[in-house]
Amino acid sequence: MTWPLVALPVFDGLAWPWWLLALPAPWLLRWLLPARRGEGAALKVPYGARLDAIAGGTGPAHARGPGVLAWLAWALLCVAAARPQQLGDAVQPPQTGRDLMLAVDLSGSMGDEDMALGGQPVDRLTAAKAVIADFLDRREGDRVGLIVFGDRAFALTPLTRDLDSVREQLDDTVVGLAGRATALGDAIGLAAKRLRAQPPNERVLVLLTDGVNTAGQLDPAKAARLARDAGVRIHTIAFGGEGDTLSVFGLPIRMPGGDDSVDEAGLQRIAALTGGKAFRARDTEQLAGIYAEIDRLEPVKQPGPQVRPRIERYPLPLGAAFACGLLALATARRRFA
Repeated sequence: MTWPLVALPVFDGLAWPWWLLALPAPWLLRWLLPARRGEGAALKVPYGARLDAIAGGTGPAHARGPGVLAWLAWALLCVAAARPQQLGDAVQPPQTGRDLMLAVDLSGSMGDEDMALGGQPVDRLTAAKAVIADFLDRREGDRVGLIVFGDRAFALTPLTRDLDSVREQLDDTVVGLAGRATALGDAIGLAAKRLRAQPPNERVLVLLTDGVNTAGQLDPAKAARLARDAGVRIHTIAFGGEGDTLSVFGLPIRMPGGDDSVDEAGLQRIAALTGGKAFRARDTEQLAGIYAEIDRLEPVKQPGPQVRPRIERYPLPLGAAFACGLLALATARRRFA
């Protein structure tokens, strides 16, 4: 006759090993408490010797049975409290991650009210904020930084996984905060500098502007070459309606000529040079579609490092302690019966 082999789990460690220090607690109490007993019994009963044998662990082996089971139950309880754990099979969870810089134009023309949001006329910056906020909601796991530019380029937030902070900083921006001109080349150069130290193939800049380079120290073409050499991929968005607007009694009236203010050809060259894509958005709906397309171009899911989850095994000693305690109680009752 052959007996089936039962594979017992091998504990790989204890989460709270200090609980094992409680193992000798009953022995210490037993050693301390008897010394404080009186020199003589206060009440003599005929079966006093039998009670002493059960309480003190003296006498025949079968009389010490409940005590041994109680000690064993306590030891198993301490082991369960220490939380023995076992390493499970290796798994490879998905990991997300792109180092993504957002560059947003804050020049004076971003205040033109030629956009609509919720059926209401809004300026370009307000429309861009709403669309970018929705874009950030879909980039969980990315490290995102925010650059704004006008007369100069400024990094409002460094690369961070705290997308709420990026969203708040973007929401606080106003037209003209960095000046009313357009330092397009400086914005690209600053983004390339911030992304250069990050892992390759994850360096992405999304540049939104409604104008041409009119300020700054760095030419956009030269800045694009620096970004290419740093391994930064640039997606450009030329943003703006068909013309400037003039508000008369709250109603936007379009003025001709505004569409020529965006350097679409220059933005296309920048994107092509760095391996990115160039987009043109004339309204809020098109802008939302562009950021959705960038989501598809820059997926965030990738395989992560292998990990071995820890499996809790404390129920095994806990159940054994409970069983030993019940046996000790049942044996003690049978001895007194």
